[in-house]
Amino acid sequence: MTGQNPVEIDTTRPHPARMYDWYLGGKDNYPVDEAMGRQMLTLEPRVPVMARVNRAFMQRATRWLAGQGVRQFLDVGTGIPTEPNLHQIAQRIAPDARVVYCDNDPIVLAHAAALLRGTDEGVTDYLQADVRDPDTILEGARKVLDFEKPIALSLIALLHFVPDEDGAHELVARLVDALPSGSHLVISHATADFTPEESEEASAKLKGAGVTLALRSREEFTRFFDGLDLVEPGVQVPHLWHPELGDPVPGQDDGIIPGYGAVARKP
Repeated sequence: MTGQNPVEIDTTRPHPARMYDWYLGGKDNYPVDEAMGRQMLTLEPRVPVMARVNRAFMQRATRWLAGQGVRQFLDVGTGIPTEPNLHQIAQRIAPDARVVYCDNDPIVLAHAAALLRGTDEGVTDYLQADVRDPDTILEGARKVLDFEKPIALSLIALLHFVPDEDGAHELVARLVDALPSGSHLVISHATADFTPEESEEASAKLKGAGVTLALRSREEFTRFFDGLDLVEPGVQVPHLWHPELGDPVPGQDDGIIPGYGAVARKP
């Protein structure tokens, strides 16, 4: 594993990756994460469905990319391992696929071995780094990925935790600028466009617990793809992006999924 800098796990404040794990029914979370997760459920009972819809979007996007011949993947904001992981999806289609995972949560580092069990032909690696430090990400990724060949950069359910004050759009642009022509950008992102009142209350609760939530509009989300060519069907609510590439998530059609997903190609 590259860039390994173990950090003590803070169990006094909720962490998005551990809350996400709790929504998905995982065991790698703490009482503080469950408590905040339950508060979110009082505002929006379908949060676990949204979490599964995000995972399903990642899986379909990865299948699509591997089917298009992409053989290198950089997944930033990996989260706690939940099978099937991105490398498992990619390497089922292309056993020689190379995957670099990146996250800043030390609990993900503690479980990184689960992310490294790939095919003999392929390569998987884990990088401990924060999306706010793109230079460290790129430096670590270059040890595994060939930046002369197309790379798929995935930012799944991550950027809504990066506020504008941290330069979210600029951080994404910095990463994309380093990728060669023919690379792809994959993003899913929560929004307040469909549920403004509930979203405002959820943002306030999370902020009180030290978690910043930046729920961007469709226009703000689309800006992440400036200069890139959106893949059909363009910006969509996540479960409507190439649904034929995976099984539907139970409950995904029982109301609005307040988020967007898209894939774009770098010319």
